[in-house]
Amino acid sequence: MRGEKAFILDEVRRYHKEQQDDRPFVPGVTEIWPSGATLDAEDRVALVEAALEMRIAAGPSSRTFESRFAKRLGLRKAHLTNSGSSANLLAFTALTSHTLGERRLRPGDEVITVAAGFPTTVNPIVQNGLVPVFIDVELGTYNTTAERVAEAIGPKTRAIMIAHALGNPFEVEEIARLAKDHDLFFVEDNCDAVGTTYNGKPTGTFGDLSTVSFYPAHHLTMGEGGCVLTSDLKLARVVESLRDWGRDCWCEPGKNDTCFKRFDYQMGNLPHGYDHKYIFSHVGYNLKATDLQASLGLTQLAKLDEFTAARKRNWQRLRDGLEGVPHLLLPEATKNSDPSWFGFVITVDPDAPFHRSALVDFLESRKIGTRRLFAGNLTRQPAYVDQPHRVVGDLRNSDIITEHTFWVGVFPALTDEMLDYVISSVREFVAANGGPAWTSA
Repeated sequence: MRGEKAFILDEVRRYHKEQQDDRPFVPGVTEIWPSGATLDAEDRVALVEAALEMRIAAGPSSRTFESRFAKRLGLRKAHLTNSGSSANLLAFTALTSHTLGERRLRPGDEVITVAAGFPTTVNPIVQNGLVPVFIDVELGTYNTTAERVAEAIGPKTRAIMIAHALGNPFEVEEIARLAKDHDLFFVEDNCDAVGTTYNGKPTGTFGDLSTVSFYPAHHLTMGEGGCVLTSDLKLARVVESLRDWGRDCWCEPGKNDTCFKRFDYQMGNLPHGYDHKYIFSHVGYNLKATDLQASLGLTQLAKLDEFTAARKRNWQRLRDGLEGVPHLLLPEATKNSDPSWFGFVITVDPDAPFHRSALVDFLESRKIGTRRLFAGNLTRQPAYVDQPHRVVGDLRNSDIITEHTFWVGVFPALTDEMLDYVISSVREFVAANGGPAWTSA
């Protein structure tokens, strides 16, 4: 059997090699995607091997990945989930747990977040009956600041939940200090920034909890998948319960009586001795990942440093190539940071002689994929117009982002030839449309 398996996996490697697209890059014909998974033969082998062993639920690969990923970030616990959005839901919902006593979050409490971001950073706040407090971001870094957060703290503020923008970190150390000084929970959405550091420390390690996404667009992929990380063992226990149907039992799948008192509990109004495997201490979900996903995650994790270096290199090539182009505000790294970039973001001067949409249409016509900075100003989105919320300060920059901002890709599969074509296309369009240089708003 061992020989048959080795033969099959060798055939998978051969098949992978045959499937590689060796066609040369053709400007204007070959698609230049803004994001995508970078997969090699060992990724394919990992998936097939897990399938051969019929590991269709969470199992040894899931546990190994959780351990290695937590160790990589220097944290105590990691819990795999079926998506980054689920990770955000679990991380925030954990803060409402009755096990936290008087410190737990309750409906009506306020949570500081940013207006310009991705919906599922904010959705768990709303879904748990709390009130998002929206603040603006800075153009250039596309992150908020500790000063803006401090101004938003009010008598009902109980937590902060913010995402790092496109791999560029916000002032996470300073904001973590604010949270501690004001006894606020802090959830760090690290979904777009795995591999980034701030003051030499990895992002995802500053909050009470942090989250990661493994969607194909992200730094590491499992196809779908996410993770919640923390060094707080009480919060980790709550996250695990919420992820696993809300059950109180912590036995691994297929295991029994890990606590040696499976039939000796008295909880709630249940009879003494009710099977602990079926005692539920939280209103939870089933948001687990599978070993198929985790097997891919393990081979991807081994390449994280390589991926990070490629993203930085590609971002810098675009930054150097577009330096000095009029009408465009180019991105800047947050001070004291070393970003693992998710994308290269561009804002067109609102007073430029052309609109963002014209530049985007031109790029798309050349098969250069673009994306918006997610939802723009969330308070203008139909899902949030009637949701209770509070705004501190104006959202001027978030509105500029909604109207004038987009990004292009930097992910590892992009070649220098592709990036140079992006640069030359942007330069060609701007040169053809003339006008004064950017004046900062």
